[in-house]
Amino acid sequence: MKAAEEGSFSKAAEALFISAPAVIKQINLLEARLNLRLFERTHRGLQLTKAGESLYRDAAYLVQYSKDAVERARKAMQETQQLIRIGISVMTPTNFLLNLWPKLQEVSPDLQFQLVSFENTPENAREILTHLGANIDVVAGVFDESMFHLQGKCEGMELRREPFCMAVPLSHPLVAKERLTLSELEDETINIIQPGWSKVMDDLRKDLVMNHPDIHLKEFPFYNIDMFNRCVNEGSLLIGVPEWKDIHPLMRMIPVEWDYAIPFGILHAPQPSAAVSRFLYAVRKVLSKG
Repeated sequence: MKAAEEGSFSKAAEALFISAPAVIKQINLLEARLNLRLFERTHRGLQLTKAGESLYRDAAYLVQYSKDAVERARKAMQETQQLIRIGISVMTPTNFLLNLWPKLQEVSPDLQFQLVSFENTPENAREILTHLGANIDVVAGVFDESMFHLQGKCEGMELRREPFCMAVPLSHPLVAKERLTLSELEDETINIIQPGWSKVMDDLRKDLVMNHPDIHLKEFPFYNIDMFNRCVNEGSLLIGVPEWKDIHPLMRMIPVEWDYAIPFGILHAPQPSAAVSRFLYAVRKVLSKG
């Protein structure tokens, strides 16, 4: 098939990482075995004969049919194994699920994990949340009602509350603190995500603007690793959550004396599959036992 697609024995050999004589030998043996002439050899290259065209079409169909059959078999195996595809990115780590894994298997031994990585961009986040259950079944992370702007497309199972804290570069004078007060944050530049990402974050912003005008707020569009890098290079602070403590080795998450926290849990489709429903049940059961 490669010789027909490339129109040349030498190009087919290059694509297959073998020698041209090896390709020619295989074609000659095939023609002899079938008692068919498959190619016309000309100075302009190879051209399929009528017999060659017929065989090529059928071979292409069989190859694609075989690939489809394997894919169907994989899907059937996944359904039998109760496979859960978990989306993972820099901002949506799965450490807590991996730590729960042995206990989850005690509750549902047939559950299997598959980690599906994705780039953390606004477009990807919107696409994934809109189509949970298609390529990714669940995503673990922070959320609140502001993130469910796609009504009916996504739901979240809250597992705990993550208090907002401060990501501080290791080079910053405040990095040695075990807990930060609001007075210690005066005259500091704090990076805060733009309005609309989280209602809790928006409430925190209003509080800081109204009651702590000496804290300088700087808005950014979306959480990603570039934002952490920027804060390290600028020596500025970033509002984050404890779950992100290992995202950047040059930043430390420090609690702040305020009462703002955001739900953390598992995002899933409004009508999850049977496997995802069993997974959610297993997570609830494991966590209820402490």
